[in-house]
Amino acid sequence: MAAAAGVAPVRVRYLTSKDQFHTYLKAQGASRNDEASRGDEEELSVSTDQTEPPAKRLKLDDPIKEGESQEDAEEAGRKEKEPVERKRARGQNKSRPCMKPNHYEKSRLCPSVTQGCTEKCYFGSRCRFLHDINKYMAVKPADLGQKCVLFETFGKCIYGVTCRFAQAHLGDGYQNIINMDLAKQWEGKSLVRNNLSKDLQHQLRKKKLSFEKADEYLRHLAKPHGNGGKGNKTSGNSTERQEVCNCTAPEEGPRDASEHPVLPEEGEDPKLAALESLHSTDALEGSPTKTMGPVTDEDIIKLRPHEKKKLEIQGKLYLAPLTTCGNLPFRRICKRFGADITCGEMAVCTNLLQGQSSEWALLKRHHTEDIFGVQLEGAFPDTMTKCAELLNQTIEVDFIDINVGCPIDLVYRKVLDVPLTVKIRTGVQEKINVAHKIIPKIREWGASMVTLHGRSREQRYTKVADWDYIAECAKIASPMPLFGNGDILSYEDANRAMQMGVSGIMIARGALIKPWIFTEIKEQRHWDISSSERFDILKDFTNYGLEHWGSDTQGVEKTRKFLLEWLSFLCRYIPVGLLEHLPQKINERPPYYMGRDYLETLMASQNVDDWIKISELLLGPVPSNFTFLPKHKANAYR
Repeated sequence: MAAAAGVAPVRVRYLTSKDQFHTYLKAQGASRNDEASRGDEEELSVSTDQTEPPAKRLKLDDPIKEGESQEDAEEAGRKEKEPVERKRARGQNKSRPCMKPNHYEKSRLCPSVTQGCTEKCYFGSRCRFLHDINKYMAVKPADLGQKCVLFETFGKCIYGVTCRFAQAHLGDGYQNIINMDLAKQWEGKSLVRNNLSKDLQHQLRKKKLSFEKADEYLRHLAKPHGNGGKGNKTSGNSTERQEVCNCTAPEEGPRDASEHPVLPEEGEDPKLAALESLHSTDALEGSPTKTMGPVTDEDIIKLRPHEKKKLEIQGKLYLAPLTTCGNLPFRRICKRFGADITCGEMAVCTNLLQGQSSEWALLKRHHTEDIFGVQLEGAFPDTMTKCAELLNQTIEVDFIDINVGCPIDLVYRKVLDVPLTVKIRTGVQEKINVAHKIIPKIREWGASMVTLHGRSREQRYTKVADWDYIAECAKIASPMPLFGNGDILSYEDANRAMQMGVSGIMIARGALIKPWIFTEIKEQRHWDISSSERFDILKDFTNYGLEHWGSDTQGVEKTRKFLLEWLSFLCRYIPVGLLEHLPQKINERPPYYMGRDYLETLMASQNVDDWIKISELLLGPVPSNFTFLPKHKANAYR
């Protein structure tokens, strides 16, 4: 029996109905002994008011007609409310509940106690945290397990008594035990680079950092160019800049503001900030520029193009910068499966210049990421130039990628020592492609590579990526490398993409749905990965998360949050052995099916509560007031 249009071809013997699917999971979940000791049945049914994400939810008062399939009913429901559904299914669930760490743990221990320096607590008697370990231990939530990944890996857990696995490394009197032999093996080794130092953060917040190169070129931009010498018109190519801006869009849209606290100085108008930056040089504009003479060899002798750092990426597999889900633990998973190039989540230039810790966290690089870049967002010459100079001096990256247009030729090429790459879409509107007009300019500006997502900004993910257009643009871009991006979920998809003449491929949602896609491409095979193997991948992610975000309550719940975000994509994977024919297409909707075992069926659920159950198998019971709704609600199903 052929599958309905737009539905993945699962073998008939595995197909089931929605009711049977959820009835099976409920019955099996109730009858199975909980390996993670999650408690009674009431604790398992957390946030029962949340079932499936909005894009999957049907009206309860709209029964299925006799003789009508589940998919037909869903399709009919979508058609009846097409305008509302289309609007709701785009972008993010911006109104989703946001649980802050203090909601999970009201009585928290002061960090000075954890670090063994209580007498150095800055707030003294005014500190709102506990300083008495005995009082803290009396109210601390129960441990989540007997093994601490930090202690077992590094010989020491820096979270001490606050660790949710503390029984593994606490001695008499709540003393934190250290395995000296193991700890010595890690002495002096930097596992994660690009950390924000307190000194640099202080300089950025107080605006005491010097931007010599940026200021010099901003003065050049502010000089009279037919505008009467006014510094507020920073660039004479505003039309050109606007054209570029319209053709480049973030992969997943702006990040949720709740994740990135706004500092007081962020409230000012970015345009005003740009003008103020330029007006500060007005005193220098009235007189000829005075020079101080050469400082370094580079000031005397310009580097030739072949002497600058190059990006050797021909034919490599590039993991796309992914908002929210493209975090460091996830990138470690993909590197293990064969990703060659990784890139941090998109960071906002203004936030980096303000020294926001949450924004700088997006620049962190694990030592296993051998070809690593960061992606920046910005539109004003002053912030983009200063941010480029800042990162050029303070972090280790192999390239910098920009996702929003700016005057690249006047800004980045003058400040950066590392290669610059650009990511764009086909255009803004669905049937009006303009990337082929922008690419020659990007090449002239000196970019080392351009990545083209084969959809317009307006299309999001609702249409098939236009690889024929990507092929045309690859020819136009030559000799500059062009990477193609869109709809790659199998090694066959990757092979077809490479036949289009691109220099390489970038993989985004395909990696979220099945991170082992990099292995499949390199080994040219379909991997019928078992549910236990997939669960082991989730175990590794949680261990990486606890290592990265911490093993205290805050770190555990942050790891859980990002795990749940990832599960909202992983559930779209259909095991190879269940498909009628291969490969699975990224735009095909998975039907309701029974897996080959309970865990495989559980992993196929698109019910939020089932994702939470999976997280409880790995991270223990969720807090009593826990809620979750995935950040991204868009999909590519026809």
